[in-house]
Amino acid sequence: MSLEPFTSVEICAGAGGQALGLEQAGFEHLALVEYEHAACQTLRLNRPWWNVVEDDLREVVRRCDLAVYGGVDLLAGGVPCPPFSLAGKQLGAEDDRNLFPAALDLVGQLQPSVVMIENVRGLLGSKFSGYRGEIESRLDDLGYHAHWKLLHASDYAVPQLRPRALMVALRRDLGVTWEWPQEHPEHAPTVGTALRDLMGSAGWRHADAWAERANRIAPTLVGGSKKHGGPDLGPTRAKAEWASMGVDAMGVAAELPGPDWPAEAPPRLTVQAAAILQGFPSEWKIWGRKTAAYRQVGNAFPPPVARAVGEHIVDVLAACRQLAAA
Repeated sequence: MSLEPFTSVEICAGAGGQALGLEQAGFEHLALVEYEHAACQTLRLNRPWWNVVEDDLREVVRRCDLAVYGGVDLLAGGVPCPPFSLAGKQLGAEDDRNLFPAALDLVGQLQPSVVMIENVRGLLGSKFSGYRGEIESRLDDLGYHAHWKLLHASDYAVPQLRPRALMVALRRDLGVTWEWPQEHPEHAPTVGTALRDLMGSAGWRHADAWAERANRIAPTLVGGSKKHGGPDLGPTRAKAEWASMGVDAMGVAAELPGPDWPAEAPPRLTVQAAAILQGFPSEWKIWGRKTAAYRQVGNAFPPPVARAVGEHIVDVLAACRQLAAA
């Protein structure tokens, strides 16, 4: 007899990186909340059957719109990063973009079995130890025990370093323990391996030589925000790393290099190429013009990382079902 699928509600869903990975892990999404129209269109383009809620999370929580999904197995999402980013002012709780309070209110409304929230590595720094304590205290009051860890995407078969802070909180009455998924850095392809076929798909004669040069893991892609950051691949140090791999990181290309693209001219990555480096499958489409599309990709959570963590959550939930049925 097949088990009922595990269910999830996704917040701040973006381009769907986390949602896709959790779907691959076995979750059925009941609702996905996202404020940006372009990202909502990306979700609808790739998964027209998903229930995409295009609205401000704070308003959704204030109206209790998702209360109908009370008892959902998993509440997951990636709340906005700028309040905790090392590249910003690090205003934390004082930043009006901080959605942790809304997310915690939603935990109280839904009482999911598990909560999974991702953010930038800055959240795990000493500057925010007090705020992490406040989050843990609120979750404790709601009946959860929180676990934090810094995960690198390159440890989960993604051709990019991309460190991310993960919090997984389990409801205490489940009576189970949590272990993070095992790291496998040996499974990560290089940039050249991941992109060789795509870079040569428009007939570029030097794609093989380029792929040999780009034979390492990519630095972290940076998506920027509406206020700051254009369609380029990151700060000065990252740009230098890209240049050493034969990539012009000063912008994003509209087209792939053609047959006459010279060997000595480093090409720029397209949005699709950047998406592959984030761990998206090649068939995943990003909606919108170049800048908006790249911003979605650069801010995404790599699907393979979400899948790895999601599969461990599935194992926990399956064990709980077996105990309940015994």
